[in-house]
Amino acid sequence: MPLAQVEFFSETLSLSSSLAAVIPQRGAAIGAAGPSAGGPPWPVLYLLHGATDNHMSWLRYSSIERYAQEKGIAVLMPSVHLSFYSDQKQGLDYFTFLSEELPAVAEAMFRLSDRREDTFAAGLSMGGYGAFKLGIRCPQRFAAVASLSGSLSQRTRLTGESPIANEAMLRMAKLTFGSAEAYDGSPDDLAHVLEGHLAAGTELPRFYQGCGTADFNYGLNLDFRRQFEGRIGLTYVETPGAGHEWSYWDAAIRDVLDWLPLRGGEAEDQREADGKGQGE
Repeated sequence: MPLAQVEFFSETLSLSSSLAAVIPQRGAAIGAAGPSAGGPPWPVLYLLHGATDNHMSWLRYSSIERYAQEKGIAVLMPSVHLSFYSDQKQGLDYFTFLSEELPAVAEAMFRLSDRREDTFAAGLSMGGYGAFKLGIRCPQRFAAVASLSGSLSQRTRLTGESPIANEAMLRMAKLTFGSAEAYDGSPDDLAHVLEGHLAAGTELPRFYQGCGTADFNYGLNLDFRRQFEGRIGLTYVETPGAGHEWSYWDAAIRDVLDWLPLRGGEAEDQREADGKGQGE
């Protein structure tokens, strides 16, 4: 499976940016199963890192490359620093970068599908918040999104109630969102935006919410579940005793890949035909 580390200039951020990408390959090394049918353009998963990580963390600490090869899905892992995947009040427009510029850059570099039914997002911790934000803010573009140990509300960081509200995260949260009062009801307040979609009857993606019962974000995940279970297409999975740790996320991302509504059979044949029509 081809692995690429891409350094490119972001016009949105006005700085050099990093992206790690794994792209399906029909042939595979011994011991690494590959897709048996289909071809470009490939379905794509935007896989987002946590607050203390970067674009290489999923590759370093999980077996995502092998899992993606088995499923025949491209995985894009951008670096967004401690940005909360948001357009910052005092800073840079990271959500615009993630939701608009990055897909255009990636689709110009790789043979990726731009169909909603082939486009997904997932992430851990801060990245779980980012993945749900993509699905909630851009429901017309994502078929399914997944959060693992997600910090699904950033309000507790702003009030100092978060169990990991260290100085750096608190400072960045204030630069990003302003205050708790400014955060409430804003486009960054996922529950608020989602309630608006429900009231308007918006077609929403499917949601996967996973968290361990020993995770410090467990309470935030229970709050989200109580508010939206039965009102959206939500799959909720909690793992007894699991904490905020890579041993959990490595296993959970495999479950997420199994859960994704990846097309198969005739749809894969059609994707291969589409690729040939584009000049293969």
